[in-house]
Amino acid sequence: MHLHRVAVRMQFAILDVLSSQVRGCVWQSGDSPKVSHRWPHICSQLLAMSLLFALVTMVSAMKLAEAVGLAPGLYCGLENCYDVLGIDRGNFQKSDVSKSYRRLAKKYHPDKVIGESKKAEAEEKFRLVATAYETLRDDETRADYDYYLDHPEQRAYNYYQYYRRRMAPKVDVRIVIFVSVTLISVFQFLSAKHKYQEALDYAIRQEKYRNGAREIAKERGLLSDAISRKDKKSNRENTELIIRQIIEENMDIRGGYRKPSIYDTLLWTIVSLPYTLARCLIWYLKWFIRYSIKKEEYDDEAKLYLIRKNMGLSEGQFSCLSMTEQRCFLEEELWRKDAYAEWKRIKEEEEKERLANSGRYKRYRRFMKNQAGNTLSFLDE
Repeated sequence: MHLHRVAVRMQFAILDVLSSQVRGCVWQSGDSPKVSHRWPHICSQLLAMSLLFALVTMVSAMKLAEAVGLAPGLYCGLENCYDVLGIDRGNFQKSDVSKSYRRLAKKYHPDKVIGESKKAEAEEKFRLVATAYETLRDDETRADYDYYLDHPEQRAYNYYQYYRRRMAPKVDVRIVIFVSVTLISVFQFLSAKHKYQEALDYAIRQEKYRNGAREIAKERGLLSDAISRKDKKSNRENTELIIRQIIEENMDIRGGYRKPSIYDTLLWTIVSLPYTLARCLIWYLKWFIRYSIKKEEYDDEAKLYLIRKNMGLSEGQFSCLSMTEQRCFLEEELWRKDAYAEWKRIKEEEEKERLANSGRYKRYRRFMKNQAGNTLSFLDE
């Protein structure tokens, strides 16, 4: 590994220093150097100190090379998780992890130790055993730990992998997505139901709808004009219920206030997405074959689709139009872009003329003219 090479380089560097120090104690005289007779005692002390320093440095370097990468805050700290559980990494078997953990947890459990000092030591060992078990029992975490042992020089990457696993949510993402989509769908259904009830309550308060519902109820024999004064109060709630049911049966509420359905929820949209995509693909393929390749004449359904596309309306918005309006669109040939552009221009001019003759619009224009340049201010003049 990298630090082993560093330790070897340190050894050679120390040897170079020693040789230079020894040469300093030698006199150079001609071609044959002789040991100085002035400094024998000093040179011997210097040589002994240098050898001792070299020995200490070499041992420290070897210890550093062995302990590299075993940071106190990662996994089992300065201990090897395999050694903590007594497992051979070369012959690793996942079943041995649970066996070793149960054996060591039973041995170092704090409740089975007597004495404060021994209990503190047992708690530390028990925590270390539990950490080793959590590290080695999961395949992905164990793979990260093996990489951590094999590549200790990549300290930043090892820290990232450790805290990524530790901080990652334990809940399956698929469950979170499913629950979120379900809650959104439930909210959509309840909101649509509330809006539908609002529209129905509004219709029930309208007198023309109530009168029509009473006539239908009388035809069905559900209501009678001959109601005694005693029965009038008791039958009032029943009458309101009958009117409500008849109005709900006969009213055609469309658009955003239509009757709620599970087919309008996000959950059903996702479930039916493959079918919807396949259906759209088949529809566009048929359209291309019929009207682009075979050059067939547009039928009424195709004409209405082109009209809706020219108007920029969704299918739900276009379905809210009456059949009479749709027939008028067909008669005016609004599926053709030039005809639709002319029709739109005429409608815009009619709308401008209507607004010009409107009293409310005239008052609005006078107000804007008189208030031109004025601004609201909350400051005192």
